[in-house]
Amino acid sequence: QSETSDKSSSESDSETEVEQVSVYHKLLATLKTSPESESEEEEDESESEDAGESETESNSEGSQEAGEADGGEEEKNDVPDQEEGITAEQTLGQEQADGADTSCDPNHGVIEEFTDVKHESEFSLETNFMEEESGDCNADQRDGNSSRAFSEDPFKQHMDKELEEKEVEKMSTLPKTSSQTKWPRLGQLTFYSTLEKHKTLKADKQVDVKQLCLHKPLESTWPKVNKQFLSSVNKASDASFTPLQRELFCIMNTYRDLFYPERNALTNGEEIRHAYCLHALNHVLKANAQVLSNNAKRRDQKPGTNSDDYRDQGLTRPKVLMIVPFRECALRIVHIFISLLEVNDKKKIDVSNKKRFKGEFGSDPEEKPPNLKRPEDYEAVFAGNIDDHFRIGVAILQKSMRLYAPFYSSDIIIASPLGMRTIIGAEGEKKRDFDFLSSIEILVIDQADIYLMQNWEHVLHLMKHINLLPLDAHGVDFSRVRMLNLNNWSKYYRQTLLFSALQDPQINSVFNKHCFNYMGQVAIRNVPLSGSISHVVVQLPHVFRRLEAENLTSVIDTRFQFFINKVLPEYRDAIMSHTLIYVPSYFDYVRLRNYFKKEELNFTHICEYTKKAGVCRARRFFLKGEKQFLLFTERFHFYKRYMIKGIRNLIFYELPTYSHFYSEICNMMKATGNGVDATWTCTVLYSKYDAQKLAAVVGVDRTAQMLQSKKNVHLFVTGEN
Repeated sequence: QSETSDKSSSESDSETEVEQVSVYHKLLATLKTSPESESEEEEDESESEDAGESETESNSEGSQEAGEADGGEEEKNDVPDQEEGITAEQTLGQEQADGADTSCDPNHGVIEEFTDVKHESEFSLETNFMEEESGDCNADQRDGNSSRAFSEDPFKQHMDKELEEKEVEKMSTLPKTSSQTKWPRLGQLTFYSTLEKHKTLKADKQVDVKQLCLHKPLESTWPKVNKQFLSSVNKASDASFTPLQRELFCIMNTYRDLFYPERNALTNGEEIRHAYCLHALNHVLKANAQVLSNNAKRRDQKPGTNSDDYRDQGLTRPKVLMIVPFRECALRIVHIFISLLEVNDKKKIDVSNKKRFKGEFGSDPEEKPPNLKRPEDYEAVFAGNIDDHFRIGVAILQKSMRLYAPFYSSDIIIASPLGMRTIIGAEGEKKRDFDFLSSIEILVIDQADIYLMQNWEHVLHLMKHINLLPLDAHGVDFSRVRMLNLNNWSKYYRQTLLFSALQDPQINSVFNKHCFNYMGQVAIRNVPLSGSISHVVVQLPHVFRRLEAENLTSVIDTRFQFFINKVLPEYRDAIMSHTLIYVPSYFDYVRLRNYFKKEELNFTHICEYTKKAGVCRARRFFLKGEKQFLLFTERFHFYKRYMIKGIRNLIFYELPTYSHFYSEICNMMKATGNGVDATWTCTVLYSKYDAQKLAAVVGVDRTAQMLQSKKNVHLFVTGEN
C-alpha cells in the first residue's frame, strides 16, 4: 500500500491528538495537584486511597463535555487550566500511540512520523509469497483432500458467499426473525436472522481441534496457550477448550455476530479474551495465506489470463478491529498473539518494536501503593496500565509480527474508543481519517460496560464510521478486491463480537441497530434469579417507589419532578440527616446540584471531577452531620470505591448500572458507628423502563410482580436473603 497515505493519515492523527488530548490530561491533573492541608483523620484515608490512582479518572473525558454543556460550576472549580498536568512526555506518549517516532526534527522541533520503513517491504502482502513450511494446509488446493477441506472452512464459506441484491434489500428492510434454544454452559440463546433457512446452531459437546479448520500453527499452539484455564475434569478428547470457550468459539467460528453479557473480570474474562484472540488470529492468518498463495499463482500465470479468480482482499488492509478499555488489555492481547504464533521455544517469532511496546503499554508494579483496600473486581478491572487513550496497528506475516505498523499496512488494530475518536475526528475537521475502517471483517468490542463509564458517544461515533467506502484508493489493486467490498456490502459480512458484564439498553441498541451480518446474530439472554439485594448484609427496609412515565424520552424529566415533589420533601426535616443520594447520570447530578443550590439546601457533593481536597471536605462534613445531604455520582464510585461513612438514609435516584453497586452502597452503612439503627432507610426510584436493572437488583420474579403492580414495594432485608 502507498506510504504517502499511511503518512498523511498518521500525521493528521498526531496533530489532532495534541488538541484532543488536553481534556483527558485535565482529568489527570485533577489528581496530581496537591490538596489543601487537612488535619482530620479522613484526609489520611483519602490520601492513601488517591496515592496510586493518578490515571483512574482518564475515563471521564465524555462527562467533561457534558458538564460544560450544562454550564455547571464543578468543572470551573475542579478542573485546572488546559496547560496544567500536560508534560512533553505525556503528549509524546499519546502521539506514539499511532506510531510517532521518538526522534525529533531539529528544524521544526516537532515529532517525525513513525512509519517503520525498515520493515515495510518485509510485511507487504503484495510483494511476499507463501513459505511452504509455514503455509496452511488449506491455503492451496493442489489435491482433492485439501480442496474439500478448504471448501468446508467456515472462513472460506463466509467470505466467498455471494449475496444477491434482493437478499441485501431484504436485510435492510425486513425485521429479523428470532428463535430460542438452551445450551449447557451459555444458557438461554436467542438467534436472530433476516435471511431464511438459517438453522439454529446446536452446542458441540466435544470439539476436536483438527475439525475447527484452524490455521496450521494454531492447532498445536492453542492447547498449550490455553492450558492455564483447563482443569483436570476436562476429558482427554476435549483438552483444549473450557466448556465456556467451546460454546463461544462454536458460535464465533460460524461467523455469526455474538453478544455475551456475562463477562466477569474476576472469573471468565481471560478465558473469553483467549477465545476471541484465537478466532481473530485464525481469520487473519487464513486471509493473508490466501493472498500470498494467490500472489504465487499470479506470478506463474500466463499473460492475458483472467485475473478475476484472485479477488481476495478488501479496499484497505485492516481486517480486525479490537476495542478494549485500557492499555493493559492491549498488552495482554498482543502477548496472546505472540504465544499463539510461537510453535515452541526454539521457533520464536520475530516481533518488531517489542521493547517500545512493553515500555508504553506495560506498567511498573512498584507504582501502586500497597495500602489500598479495594474489592476484588476493582483490582481485576484496573490492573496494570489503565491509560484509556491509545491505538496501535499490528501486522502479521507468517513467522513475524510488526507492532506500530501504519494503519494501512496493519492486519489488526487494537484501540480504545477515545483512541478511535481522536483519529476519526468530527464532521468539518480538515484532518480526520476513517478509510482504514472500510474493510473490517471482525469487530471485537470487549468490556463494553466500561465504555458506559467512559464515554458511550465514542462507541456510537465509531459504529457510524465503520465499513464505509473509502475516500481515497490508498494504492489498492482493484483487480484483487472482493466484489462484496466494491458493492459497499462490507457491513453485511462483518462479524461483531460484543462482550459485557451486564445487559444495558445502550449496549443492546448497538447490537440490534449496528450489526447487519447476513449470517445472523446470537445473544445470550439469561435472567438473574436472586439479584444483588441478597448480598446486602445490614438490616434495612428497602422502599421501591415507582414513577409513571409516558415514554422513554420523558423518563428523565418525570424522575426529576417525582424526586423534588414527592421524595425530597420527606427528607428535608433535620431528623433525616446523613442522607446520601446516589446518582448514576452526570447530567442528573448537575441538575440536582443546581436545584439544591437554588433551594439553599444544606448539602455537599462528590463527582468524578472533584479534587482530592474537595472529596476530603465533603466526606468529613457528611460524617459529622454538618451537611445533611451528599450528592454522589456513580462514576466516582466506579473509579474510586471510597468507603463513605455516616450514611443513615440512602436514596437511589436511579438504579445503578452495575447491580453489585447496590449492595456495596447499602453495606457502607456498616461503617456508621453504632451498628444497626432502626431509623435507617433506603429508597429507590424506578420506572417500567428500568426492568433490566431492576431484575439485576431484586431478581426476575420480584421484578415481574413490581412491574405489574403500580404500588410502592417495601422489602426488608435481614442480611440472610
